Amino acid sequence: MGRCVTAGQAAMTTVAWWRKVGERWMGLSSVKVPGIELDNGPSVNLDAPGPMDVRSIRVPRATPVQARAMASRRDLLHEEERALVPPNVRERLTSAIPASDVTKVCLRLRHLVQECVPCEMDESRITTPHSKVITKQVIHAAKEAGGEAHKSCVVYSLLVNQRWFRREALAELWDAGLHNLRAEACGVIAKALIETEDDTEYLMHVILLRRYSFLVDGTPTTPVNVIEKAVDLHSVRVIGSSGYQKCINYLWSGWLIQDENDAAVFVDYKGKDNPNFFAHMDPDRMRAPRYQNAAQLLFSLIYLGLYTAAINSVNKGGVFDGAEVALYIFTLGFTCDELLKFYKAGYQILGFWNAFNGLLYSFLTVSLVFKIIGLMHDIDSVARESYSRLSYNLLAFIAPMVWSRLLLYLDSFRFFGAMLVVLKVMMKESMIFFALLIIIIIGFLQAFIGLDITENNVLDDVPFIVDSMLKAILQSPQFDDWESFAHPWGIILYYCFTFVVMIILLNILIALYNSAYEDIYENADDEYLALFAQKTMQFVRAPDENVYIAPLNLIEIVVSALTEWWLPKHIYETINDWIMAFLYSPLLVVAAYFETKTAHRIRQNRAKGEEDDDVVHEWEQMAHEMDFEAEGWTKTCDSVRPNVEDDAAVLEVRKLRSEVTELKTMITKLIEEKKA
Repeated sequence: MGRCVTAGQAAMTTVAWWRKVGERWMGLSSVKVPGIELDNGPSVNLDAPGPMDVRSIRVPRATPVQARAMASRRDLLHEEERALVPPNVRERLTSAIPASDVTKVCLRLRHLVQECVPCEMDESRITTPHSKVITKQVIHAAKEAGGEAHKSCVVYSLLVNQRWFRREALAELWDAGLHNLRAEACGVIAKALIETEDDTEYLMHVILLRRYSFLVDGTPTTPVNVIEKAVDLHSVRVIGSSGYQKCINYLWSGWLIQDENDAAVFVDYKGKDNPNFFAHMDPDRMRAPRYQNAAQLLFSLIYLGLYTAAINSVNKGGVFDGAEVALYIFTLGFTCDELLKFYKAGYQILGFWNAFNGLLYSFLTVSLVFKIIGLMHDIDSVARESYSRLSYNLLAFIAPMVWSRLLLYLDSFRFFGAMLVVLKVMMKESMIFFALLIIIIIGFLQAFIGLDITENNVLDDVPFIVDSMLKAILQSPQFDDWESFAHPWGIILYYCFTFVVMIILLNILIALYNSAYEDIYENADDEYLALFAQKTMQFVRAPDENVYIAPLNLIEIVVSALTEWWLPKHIYETINDWIMAFLYSPLLVVAAYFETKTAHRIRQNRAKGEEDDDVVHEWEQMAHEMDFEAEGWTKTCDSVRPNVEDDAAVLEVRKLRSEVTELKTMITKLIEEKKA
């Protein structure tokens, strides 16, 4: 992880960071959504001669509905800052093209999409191959929106427009269908531009990985690249494009790495075609997401093994054994890693797994505290045995969480990744159910408590009430026990509660889960690719000078605290390289073995003029020996090939038109001959 800092430096940095956040937050009071104009609002002539002052564009006054939809102001100007980019790196980022020019391209593309999608229609008319709406001419026009000088930012500008249309759909609910359709059109065009780009180097280094920004109220946004922007917007259509996935695979494999002098710039890994084994025994290769993920998975398996050994070696005296000591050391390293992530990236990093890990580590910490308290008592004392038992009980209680934690590092595998995507969406959908359930529980609980107080002016049946309500929620109601509770109102009210929970709410939950599963199942491949891209960017976005993967970050903390403050930088970096080379030597041996094999394959591909990552499949092994044109097979295939671009009715009409034209010509000739 990043270098260790003193408490004073951390405090000063934290205060400065929060002051900056406050200034940005307070400065957002007049932010407008750039480029969004109502249908009856003022128009912008993008083709007018002379320079266009983007800051002079005015947005019509928002209606109350729009104002409520735009309440989350941090998403307007600094949405990209949710990325895991440290503040010190973010301040050095610059846009490859001036933000004002990028904004002009965004507005041109916005106008193009509005003209091509003027009204609501079936989404399939836009997304289908050979669409009659998003035609080749439309894609070519979009490519020309930036001109020759700024054509590299067109895909980025389309993603910006996708974000604008989505926000406009929230602001104008009466036209939400149209705006969402236009947002989808932006994704279709962006995907087409990525997949039709023939120059792979230009695509990855300029279109996808170069950073751009646009203007909001005259202020450039944080520069981001297309890879990050698509992940932030969850634009699965763009993420699922072949060129995008090629770039993600290069990043995942470490073939595209961050420049040592500027972490915001990506360069090719020069040693990927080097067949020398020891050339790949470089600790810097641990920066590749593939190897970081493998190391995290390995440490998680070791952590699980230590937990299993600790829980199966219970002793009445509560004395620490080797497995327990290692378990708590690992926990300390993981806890420091989570805290350091939060310190470097802020609250934007917080998510489900952060909360899950925080709860797990809290339980382990409390278990350790109980164990230490027990060790402070005499060996044969009751207090020591009691605290030791409590510590082990708490340790056993979290076993499902320890095993579930393993899923966090298995999502790079397609099966587990797709499953986690489904579970994530289903849990989001269940929020509606739990919101309704909480409201209903509070209402009925208040009614039951009121009946209890009314009966004998004493609140003494609360445990019974809560227990019965929980059993009803878990589909095991107990009606007999309610016969004597505030008869007859208690049993009637309990019948109503059971009916609402078991018949209405649970069926709503089942319907929500079914709907969520169907939505994800239909698009499971793209959703998994989006999850994989997000995981890759988590490793790439916040690079560390020295990659100490938890729990090895404890070694970094010790080394940094002892040497960084007085050693010259180059000596400190050399020491860290030697330490990482020693710690990761088993992993580096395995990585070097596979990279050496990959280097030979890359050289073979280059000798044949193929891409570095090209793989020869079974159906390609004899393809070079075939000459379909000389055999006449190409002509045969062309004669039977169906026309998928035009409908059969259109083809018949065209044929009829040509016949009518021919008939008119013949009649004209006959008339002329008769006159002659």
